[in-house]
Amino acid sequence: MATATQSNTGKYKDEFNETMDKGKDMAKDMAKDAMDKGKDMLEKGKEAASSVVKSAGDMASAVGKKAQQATAAVGSGMQSLGETIEQKGPQDGIPGRVTGSVADALENTGKYLEEHGLSGMAEDMTNLIRRNPIPALLVGIGIGFLISRATRS
Repeated sequence: MATATQSNTGKYKDEFNETMDKGKDMAKDMAKDAMDKGKDMLEKGKEAASSVVKSAGDMASAVGKKAQQATAAVGSGMQSLGETIEQKGPQDGIPGRVTGSVADALENTGKYLEEHGLSGMAEDMTNLIRRNPIPALLVGIGIGFLISRATRS
């Protein structure tokens, strides 16, 4: 009987060890699958983020182009208005000189907007502020004061 019990115990140990090995193998396989799925999800997340960044860049570029086109259109319109004022306005005396000055200012401003656009305006403004920092600061304070007065009322 002792031999039968020992053989049954040995049999159960073998089955237990076999079951443990299968369990370990299954756990390893599940861990590997989980890691693979995690890596796949990470890659998909990276791709989605990259796609969003690219789309945002494309949208920003499109907005910038539209702004440049709008600025050029405004410049062209100002030039046309200046030419119309010059042609149809008074030509003689003080009214003629005023009409000519306004027309020239509109035409020159229109050319500037058409040629330089928003980026040129920003660059020129930066250079102006660098050359004249104190007056620029005072103008900024004055504009801030006027805006605060206007919004308080």
